[in-house]
Formats: sequence, C-alpha cells, structure tokens
Amino acid sequence: MTHPNVQTVREGYAAFAQGDLEALRKEYFAPDIIWHYAGHSLLGGHFHGAEQVLDWLGKTFELSGGTLTVDVHDIVGNDEHVVALIVVRAARNGKHLNDQGVQVFHLSDGKVTEVWTLPGDQNADDDFWS
Repeated sequence: MTHPNVQTVREGYAAFAQGDLEALRKEYFAPDIIWHYAGHSLLGGHFHGAEQVLDWLGKTFELSGGTLTVDVHDIVGNDEHVVALIVVRAARNGKHLNDQGVQVFHLSDGKVTEVWTLPGDQNADDDFWS
C-alpha cells in the first residue's frame, strides 16, 4: 500500500506537470512552505511562503520557455519525509538540461512544509539556469 505522503507528492508532481499552480497552493503546499534550491544560478536560493514558491516555480516555466519537465523515477516516504528521484529536462538559449536529481519533502498534516532540491550535476544545472 502506498503511504499517503507518497501519494500527496505524486499528485503534486502531476499538478505541476499540468501547470496547475493553484492546485499546488490549495491542496499540496502549506501556506508557510520553505523551498531550497541548491546552486548559484538564477533559481538558486531559499523561498519562503506559498507565494514565493509559486513565483519561483513559474520562473522555471518562464526561463525554460515552457519546456521544463520533471520525470519521477521513484518516490519513497514515511510519516514525515518523502524522497523523490527525478529527471529534470529543459531547453533554454540553445542549451539542454537532462539532470538526475533528488527532491526531499517534509510533510505535516498532509501538506508539504519544506522541500530541498538537489541537482545531480550542480555545475551543469548552474550553467543551464544562469
């Protein structure tokens, strides 16, 4: 049986893939969510609150010209954390990104409260998003 937190994260990825940021805000993100994105690119940093996180997610679509996709390889989780093995693909300014990364989610009461995104190749990721 799939853990409810794993199901929540899977559904959140599906909403993101459909560009349904409003569903992320209402159904999956805690209002005070914190999002950490490793690196020193235009996307690197720490984002606090659903508005900042949704703006950041929108920026990923904007910078990639809508080409960004996140393919989930596997998700494992428990009562507090979910770990997703992902492949991020995008095209931008003649460059292509194909990176295997990890996202770690902290959940409480069925909502995502904190996320850490760790690209597999930080240098390639920074170069792509810079």
